[in-house]
Amino acid sequence: MDTIIMTIVIFSGISGVLAAILTISDRTIGNYGEVTLTVNEDKNYTVKGGSSLLDTLRSEEIFIPSACGGKGTCGYCKVVVLEGGGPVLATEKPHLTKEELEIKTRLSCQCKVKQNIKVEIPQELFNVKEYAVIVDKMDQLTPTIKKLRFDLGEEEISFKPGQYVQLKAPAYEGNDEEVYRAYSLASSVNDKHAIELLIGFTGGIATTYVHQHLKEGDTAHINGPYGEFYYHEDDGPLILAGAGTGMAPIISILQYMADNNLMREIIFFFGARTINDLFLVDRIKDFEEKLNLKFIPTLSREESPEWKGEKGRVPNAIDKYIKNGENYSAYLCGSPAMIDSIVEALVKKNVPVEKIYFDKF
Repeated sequence: MDTIIMTIVIFSGISGVLAAILTISDRTIGNYGEVTLTVNEDKNYTVKGGSSLLDTLRSEEIFIPSACGGKGTCGYCKVVVLEGGGPVLATEKPHLTKEELEIKTRLSCQCKVKQNIKVEIPQELFNVKEYAVIVDKMDQLTPTIKKLRFDLGEEEISFKPGQYVQLKAPAYEGNDEEVYRAYSLASSVNDKHAIELLIGFTGGIATTYVHQHLKEGDTAHINGPYGEFYYHEDDGPLILAGAGTGMAPIISILQYMADNNLMREIIFFFGARTINDLFLVDRIKDFEEKLNLKFIPTLSREESPEWKGEKGRVPNAIDKYIKNGENYSAYLCGSPAMIDSIVEALVKKNVPVEKIYFDKF
């Protein structure tokens, strides 16, 4: 008994010492005091050191895109760090090309602000805003996908069809971490006071917040718009391809084309597992009536004899329906593996690489 008590006392003492060391370290080693953040040579901010550059910029209401929420996996949050960023970390190098490294590009989520620091960011990011929005409506489209409509009130948002916003998931029961996640806009660019998003449940912090905690009437926070994936004003036929919530930017592009009576030939390949995973089919049919659109859903795991449509993966359908794609442009949205396989299929059909636009998530 005495041995057990003594062991508990020793372990408690060790734990106390370690906690004290961590506290002292946080107050000394991790305390960099106030430093100067200079943005684009002419904007100076006095900020507290110790946080990531991504979070530090966000604290000054300068929003840098980050689809992974600052985990260093998406590679979207690139900025040029002219001075004070320290060495490039191993977690950054896989996302940076030789040319980007030469001009001192960094991942802002991995770069810590420890001293006076000078950075350059694209001027358009100063137009990105944060909005407090009201959840106007939530619809369960499939067992795992919800459509959310957010009311911006008197605020207005301007974006290009295909772009995305970031939704803030605050701390909630079972999660003490505040994160931002990227979601493509599924609404019309003409609707300045509301936006729609399609959000699938993955079990992550943000999707759990949306599917299990967020309710109609709640206030949420978004910032944006972001993204180099958007509709380009050119001629020729189009190939659209997506899967799951990759439907979102495609819907926005189709709505833009319908609003502007753009009658380019369109073929839309949509990948899903089963019939139950198809959604917004009536809306797509409406686009088929308004546009020169052919919708081709293809199911990879549907075994019901009731399904008379295409089976297999999207690249198989592309191989079947596209004979020569040299005059086509393509817009793709889905997982990296899916996008890579579709790009490969399109290139084999002579679709020009420079006209293949995609958004991986």
